[in-house]
Amino acid sequence: MPPPVPEQLSRTIETLYRSESGRVLATLVRLLGDLDLAEESMHEAFAAALESWPQTGIPDKPRPWLISTARFKAIDAMRRRARFDGAQRDLVAHMESRDHSAPLDDEEIEDDRLRLIFTCCHPALPPEGQVALTLREICGLTTEEIARAFLVTPATLAQRIVRAKAKIRETPIPYEVPTPQELPERLDAVLQVIYLVFNEGYSAAAGAEVTRAELTGEAIRLGRLLTELQPEPEVPKPEIMGLLALMLLQESRRAARTSPAGELILLENQDRSLWNREQIAEGVALVEKALQSRRFGSYTLQAAIAAVHAEAESVAATDWRQIVALYNQLVRIQPSPVVQLNRAVAIAMQEGPEAGLTHIDAVLEHGELANYYLAHSARADMYRRLGRTAEARSSYEKALALTQQEPERQFLEERIRQLK
Repeated sequence: MPPPVPEQLSRTIETLYRSESGRVLATLVRLLGDLDLAEESMHEAFAAALESWPQTGIPDKPRPWLISTARFKAIDAMRRRARFDGAQRDLVAHMESRDHSAPLDDEEIEDDRLRLIFTCCHPALPPEGQVALTLREICGLTTEEIARAFLVTPATLAQRIVRAKAKIRETPIPYEVPTPQELPERLDAVLQVIYLVFNEGYSAAAGAEVTRAELTGEAIRLGRLLTELQPEPEVPKPEIMGLLALMLLQESRRAARTSPAGELILLENQDRSLWNREQIAEGVALVEKALQSRRFGSYTLQAAIAAVHAEAESVAATDWRQIVALYNQLVRIQPSPVVQLNRAVAIAMQEGPEAGLTHIDAVLEHGELANYYLAHSARADMYRRLGRTAEARSSYEKALALTQQEPERQFLEERIRQLK
């Protein structure tokens, strides 16, 4: 039995897994050509680290050590299979003959991550499979963590991952960044997956926390990675910058969105001195750069709206006219019910709750947001501001019945108590 691993070293390796597993896996997929084998050998390499590093110490450069160890583990596994499967012998010989003695630089490893992102977000995969694979293989989250984030059982989530991997093998989906000609049609799926990951972290669908910092952090890291792409002129790079700007500007408010006790704090009541000014400055600069192109899209417009909020000293000092104008543009290119709801709330801030209520009612008439708690919460707030207490209480109760996030539930319950 191996000696116990010191607690501090165990925590260090766990942190290293969080930060490096996506990069290690991405390089192993390129070296081995098999996602399952790469994942298996990566886990064996981290297990080997737990056994050997207590005696040898942590290497100066842990990532190359893990990649090299995982590669040898994979070759050993392939040798064992080759005893029973002759078709594996040539593959083992090919792997052993390749020169991997040269150290991998950071740029090469980041290129590997880009390849893996586009593999996980291939349009041949179902959307739920794309998100699950991205979080599992690139962000390094466990199956249980992803399942909790998206309100499914671990078994259901595991099946999504298994089916997505099978699709990659059977199609087969190439492990590569698309060509400049293919990139425009492939980029949208990648941006959408990153946006979904960020949204789940920014406003968790359920549970005791409003946000999940590990998800927003990973989404921002992936957004930064995409900005390193060097696309052809026809590729909508402004939208890459727009998405990164949007995530940075939204994330900048995280420290002010909840009280020390975990209670939800609305934008109008947030302590703006807690907002992260470095993230705001970077986000605003990216928005300005993205808007210089006439080919920006919905992410850039959403980021522009977030920038107006971020630069305002208070809710009262916010340029609501500009926000409504930006929402008008956004509705034209992305006429979704949620965008229309957000526009209605902005109109209420500009023109008053009566106007806002009219627009919210128009959105709810179409029925797509019947089970969206924020729609009923927004409607309740309009009634509350108009002094229509009974209608406000009814709408707050509808919202309360639909939300599964504990801080949201507490906030809505407090709103209902205040109406009595």
